[in-house]
Amino acid sequence: MAETRAPLPLVVKVGGSLAESGRLASALTDIADARRRVVVVAGGGAFADKVRDLQHALNFNDATAHRLAMLGMHQMAEVFVSNARFSMAESIDAIADVLQAGAIPVWVPLPTLERDASIPADWSITSDGIAARLAELLGGAPLALLKSCDVPPGRDAVALAAEGIVDAAFPGIVARANLDWRVFGPHDNSAFKALLATPS
Repeated sequence: MAETRAPLPLVVKVGGSLAESGRLASALTDIADARRRVVVVAGGGAFADKVRDLQHALNFNDATAHRLAMLGMHQMAEVFVSNARFSMAESIDAIADVLQAGAIPVWVPLPTLERDASIPADWSITSDGIAARLAELLGGAPLALLKSCDVPPGRDAVALAAEGIVDAAFPGIVARANLDWRVFGPHDNSAFKALLATPS
């Protein structure tokens, strides 16, 4: 008898800026209550911003800044896993293990991506493109980006990158992986909750 494969999880990038806008706690509560399988990618937020400040002050190269920004995502992930439903995952296999245990993995990217030549090692990629790369690695998983700004419907990834809403690497990754993706802003909470309530 053929083995039945589990449906791909929904990758949800939770922007670090949600902490400043006051939406972070409610977003994590909504994700914790999800009826479908979800993998969370934490944006770097203030931790990544500090890397930018330090790079300007200390003049280290973009490759180093790229690694440090991913460590900033790890720091934000530590904040997320204070919720008992969430568990840290440092690899694709660990994501599968956490999902199998019925918890929600919060993926930290550096162990997986530090030698990934398919993405740039500079500021042209941020947590948006990194979340898209995870969706690609998971076999083309659907992707939701939680942002602090509303996005008019119908904007494609290239237009959003030109406006600075997603990073410059994001359009190429979602195109090559043929990802199903969407941006959810402050006025899209009902639509995001509906997505989480839909079994995958």
